[in-house]
Amino acid sequence: MHTVHTPRLMVAAASSGSGKTLLTCGLLDALSRRKPALRAYKCGPDYIDPMFHRQVLGIESGNLDPFFCDAEDLKRILGDGRGAYSVMEGVMGIYDGMSVESIQGSCYDIAGMTDTPILLVADASGVGRTILPQIRGILEDDRSRLIRGLILNRISPSFYEKLKPCLEKALTEAGYGDVQLLGAIPKLRGAELESRHLGLKMPSEIPGIREKLRRLGEAIEEHCDLEGILQIMEHAGDITVSDRPGPAEGSLPPKEDRPLIAVARDEAFCFLYKENLRLLEQAGARIAFFSPLHDRTIPEDTAGLLLGGGYPELHLRDLSANLSMLDSIRCAVRSGLPSIAECGGFMYLHRSVRDIHGAEYPLVGVIDGECTDTGHLVRFGYLQITRDAHASNCAFGADLAGLRGHEFHYYESTACGSSCLVEKPVSRQRWSCMFCGSRRMWGYPHFYYGSHPAWLQGFVRAAKEYGNETLGKVFCK
Repeated sequence: MHTVHTPRLMVAAASSGSGKTLLTCGLLDALSRRKPALRAYKCGPDYIDPMFHRQVLGIESGNLDPFFCDAEDLKRILGDGRGAYSVMEGVMGIYDGMSVESIQGSCYDIAGMTDTPILLVADASGVGRTILPQIRGILEDDRSRLIRGLILNRISPSFYEKLKPCLEKALTEAGYGDVQLLGAIPKLRGAELESRHLGLKMPSEIPGIREKLRRLGEAIEEHCDLEGILQIMEHAGDITVSDRPGPAEGSLPPKEDRPLIAVARDEAFCFLYKENLRLLEQAGARIAFFSPLHDRTIPEDTAGLLLGGGYPELHLRDLSANLSMLDSIRCAVRSGLPSIAECGGFMYLHRSVRDIHGAEYPLVGVIDGECTDTGHLVRFGYLQITRDAHASNCAFGADLAGLRGHEFHYYESTACGSSCLVEKPVSRQRWSCMFCGSRRMWGYPHFYYGSHPAWLQGFVRAAKEYGNETLGKVFCK
């Protein structure tokens, strides 16, 4: 065991839509001018909010998820920041977790596991004095007294000045005088971020995104007590990190002897966990990013393929028109290239996908099925592959039982596969899905690779075997 001093805080709120992402990005922007060593994290299985963090910091943001990781792993992920100032963005409401019966999986749960102080964002738009009992009610459920600061959002400066003494008095009388009132952010016209489905649009879709985020940072500096926020971060306790054994760099083969995993990353395929990529490299792989939209073929010497999620449905015309890339992937997969395809990547492997207007676009075609927009969420939430006597339940030579992930998609397929049985953790609802085998694992679920190291090692081993088999061979031109 060793300890790491990591100044940090969690940005939480009463509900989604309260301004957590806006405040987090503004805080990151403001802090970046004072603290060069800065890291960002998102709670839960979110891909898009970390993209906004990356827009500010220029480096990858991490995910903290107690369904995928235990407390020791959460601390290790934070500890990997090597003492950097860390801002953790919460998910949904502060106490919202995997079920209404407990806080398990909530951002409050994560803050408790990592002994992280919480900065509460209260949306004050559309209310007056009613904001006082709302805040007091949230504080009453703070059993561990983790909430250390409070910021009001979407409130005029003049009304804030009237409300401030009333709020400070109410907090003191209720026994929460140690919760610091750290300022208020007015409504910022032109700095709003548009949403799609249950999440924000991606940064690449928002004109002038960098300028919007800079304005948020300037608003934090102007209207909030940044020094008070820094003090809360600096007073966070040290993190005790377990010295779990893992492969040291020297124990891995030289980089030139590691199998090359081609990872799709562009506007259409961008849902990638930073931790998954780290674990893939730790398992002995080299990673090369490529674009199914813009490149002509997968990278030379590709020994394994990872097609993650994203929004391919927004780019169907261009994906379908890139015939050389479609042919490259089709030939490689049919030659036995080990491949993982998740959600959007799974759709890309289909014979075709229809857009919301009914237009059909031919794609890779190794899955004889069609995907169409249902107009509603098809399956949503956490899942785990469970044992089933009627399913193969195996990929890359590994039993998949215990592998954890989640689904979130509006498109449905006529060919979802039936290799595995998955189960929701709370409701125990089950359904069959996935195409699995010794060289493939395709389906709608997104997986967290650290939940099943043997499976990940099997994928890298299969890639190495494929690379040895195909050395010097050309399958398609």
